[in-house]
Amino acid sequence: MLNIRIELITKEEIQLLLKDIENERVERTISITNTDKFAIAVCAFANDLSNKRLPGYLIIGAHDDGTLNGLNVTDELLRNLAGLRSDGNIQPTPALMVEKMSFPDGDLAIVEVQPSKNTPVKYKGTIYVRIGARKSVANEEEERILREKNEIKSPTYDTSPC
Repeated sequence: MLNIRIELITKEEIQLLLKDIENERVERTISITNTDKFAIAVCAFANDLSNKRLPGYLIIGAHDDGTLNGLNVTDELLRNLAGLRSDGNIQPTPALMVEKMSFPDGDLAIVEVQPSKNTPVKYKGTIYVRIGARKSVANEEEERILREKNEIKSPTYDTSPC
């Protein structure tokens, strides 16, 4: 059975994620211009090393403690975030959605990244993974796990049943 979400995360779910600590599925930042940081987070979420098969969330406009910083999300910011999937730096291209959520203390830009079937996903040729709340470059063993995960999920024609 497939576990595919059609709609983005709800405000209530975001509020719960903001109260919790950062983990392998959640990253918060107040930066609105650090495209490399955003792309590395998207790449790490798409790789889903922990194999949770759940989306990862880049939450822009929140401090590490979950409080909002009063951000006013603009169309330009949303376009830049959506452009991460098609600027050619992240390969293979991940599935992601971008949304603005408004709260009394400010706006949030939410990037929801689906786990990729085609791993490893690379940003500028480098494989990134999340280990708990930390992003890092994948080591050889993690790269092997991601390659094997891809082989299992994408059988060749010869190994597919008739």
